[in-house]
Amino acid sequence: MQNLEELKQEALTAIRGAERMVDLRDVEVKYLGRRGLLTEVLRGLKDVPEKERKEKGMEANTLRELLELEIATRRSQLQDAEYPRQLEAEKIDITQPGRKYHTGSLHPLTLVQREVQDILGKMGFSTVRGPEVELEWYNFDSLNLPKYHPARDMQDTLWLDEKPVALKKRGENILSRLLMRTQVTSIQVRFMEKNNPPFAIVMPGNVFRREASDASHESQFSQMDGLAVGPDASLANLKWVMETVMKKLFGSGVKTRLRPSYFPFTEPSVELDMECLVCQGRGCSVCKKTGWIEVLPGGMVHPRVFEAAGYNPRENQGYAFDIGIDRIAMMKYGVPDIRLFRSQDLRFINQF
Repeated sequence: MQNLEELKQEALTAIRGAERMVDLRDVEVKYLGRRGLLTEVLRGLKDVPEKERKEKGMEANTLRELLELEIATRRSQLQDAEYPRQLEAEKIDITQPGRKYHTGSLHPLTLVQREVQDILGKMGFSTVRGPEVELEWYNFDSLNLPKYHPARDMQDTLWLDEKPVALKKRGENILSRLLMRTQVTSIQVRFMEKNNPPFAIVMPGNVFRREASDASHESQFSQMDGLAVGPDASLANLKWVMETVMKKLFGSGVKTRLRPSYFPFTEPSVELDMECLVCQGRGCSVCKKTGWIEVLPGGMVHPRVFEAAGYNPRENQGYAFDIGIDRIAMMKYGVPDIRLFRSQDLRFINQF
């Protein structure tokens, strides 16, 4: 059995020499832990002759109490010494400028889309959304695009390699292929099948086309279609809505022109162009050197579209229009290339 006097001097030296809390904890474990030196002495008392056991036991317990008191005293001393150091380490200079945290911002296309939605919302248009993976019937057939229309060609449409979906339309069972929608106009008939006029809706979303990219064309872009059906819907109403949207977006001085056009799902059809703000009408790659850029096609809803939705075209009339969000954003922010919007270049995105 280790000599208690030697053990005492050794433990006291170690306790008083501990400079950190972790060192003091190691000393405590070494002498008073479950397998500590003093603990082993207490366990070994059973092997001491009975005459000496009582005396040795009292000495060992007295030493244990002394060491516990010394450890507590040293712990208090270390804590007192640690507090000023902790205050110094955590000191805050209230005169120092704060750190600047960089927060994210909305994408320019999102900003324009929300602004257009707000403008049309104040005119009474509600927002409706539809699927990006669309059926051929809603994307083409219901919109009066015949089977031989070039838009259905593989070079223009992204067809999905999935089984056709069985539908029952106009009393006939048909199979409709799946595709990535080429226009949000596909939402029109979906909505009209479940809702009765009068109504005015806008349909924002992304569309996808298999086409070459250039400064003013992209294979993925954002559209926002508008549709109003009711007894007072007219081409004059459509012209007012188109011009009002443009004035709200670009100011009353914006230069626009309305010209006749053709779309399978409207008759008559028109197109609103605005002066190219990238070149101020002088001609550039964005406007194809014409000084004008197409931003707002539209027209009166074709009777065959009403028939596809189950409406009587003799009893209903309406107008539809499409806003090219990407092109509006190009004009609004002076962006010279439409491809920048989806370039994922933070140097461009962080400017907005």
